[in-house]
Amino acid sequence: MRDSLFLKHRSVPCPLVVTNKTILSGHVTAISCSYGNWAADILSIAYNPSRNNACRQVFMEKMYVRISLQTNKDGKIPVKNIYKMFPADKKRVEGALASAHLPKGKGDTMKPDVFTEAAFKLFLMSLCPRPEIYEIFTSYSAKAKPYMTKESLAKFVNEKQRDSRLNEELFPRFRPDQVKALIEKYEPCSSNSNRGQISPEGLLFYLMGPETSVVILDKLAKCQDMSQPLPHYLIKSSHNTYLTAGQFSGVSSPEMYRQCLLAGCRCLELDCWKGKPPDEEPIITHGFTMTTEILFKDVIEAIAESAFKTSQYPVILSFENHVDSVKQQEKMANYCKTIFGDMLLMDPLDKYPVSGTVY
Repeated sequence: MRDSLFLKHRSVPCPLVVTNKTILSGHVTAISCSYGNWAADILSIAYNPSRNNACRQVFMEKMYVRISLQTNKDGKIPVKNIYKMFPADKKRVEGALASAHLPKGKGDTMKPDVFTEAAFKLFLMSLCPRPEIYEIFTSYSAKAKPYMTKESLAKFVNEKQRDSRLNEELFPRFRPDQVKALIEKYEPCSSNSNRGQISPEGLLFYLMGPETSVVILDKLAKCQDMSQPLPHYLIKSSHNTYLTAGQFSGVSSPEMYRQCLLAGCRCLELDCWKGKPPDEEPIITHGFTMTTEILFKDVIEAIAESAFKTSQYPVILSFENHVDSVKQQEKMANYCKTIFGDMLLMDPLDKYPVSGTVY
């Protein structure tokens, strides 16, 4: 919820300033009288590694909450919002809504208590079927039975899901009580859960949960020695950073540099070309294509603005330089020196001298 308020502030000469008040629901509360601190808090929340590497279940829950909160003045959920969220195939959306016993007309509305999380999951399973998971389920379930037993699930988890190369002591196999806990957590049918059985839907929900996430969230925290030379680390790198779309006729934008940096990218590419008269300002574009052009200066300003907002580690700029004009090369060098200022590393570090004649 966001309200625009007129508040007095001692440090501002004008009597009233417009201030945004944002209320965040959940476990995170960020309050600051300083715009700079407030912005830093928002960035740390928005670009938190755990948030961006969450499991599919979390993103599904976010979709459900988003639709649930988009009510009209009567407090009802417009069905058209669901069509907007899944615009690619309206016929499939209509069929999935019908399968979940939800209203399917674009002009229809429904009460929030009708649009339950269970109904939304049923809608998604109908909209995006996973036949490959059903094949796995049938290969482990009892013959012609619509469920997997606790023992079958344990075999699947410990033999199919688990990497056999893992150390048994550090990464032990699931115990029967842990398998039982998985069934209780993910099986939507209480009678199945009570009998220690899991349905295809329960298996799907398990595979969408944090236990099967590609990225182990505990490992996202910085846990390495970060004082080694740069070549000792893997970093996020960007190619043709300036493009918002295809490499042949896409639109170029300085905003792409901001977004890549905010997402943690530490290596950016700048394809530099000679600008045309009368300004003769160096430009960035994908040469010999129909992509649009942006000013080199605008890109440098975008990089300077966002380089260290979400990461303190060095940024490498990869210049693909096609500028054959000395005058424009001098402009490029001057922009880098004046806009980056102290952020630009121009000389070898005293503690890490460059050996020989390598520069």
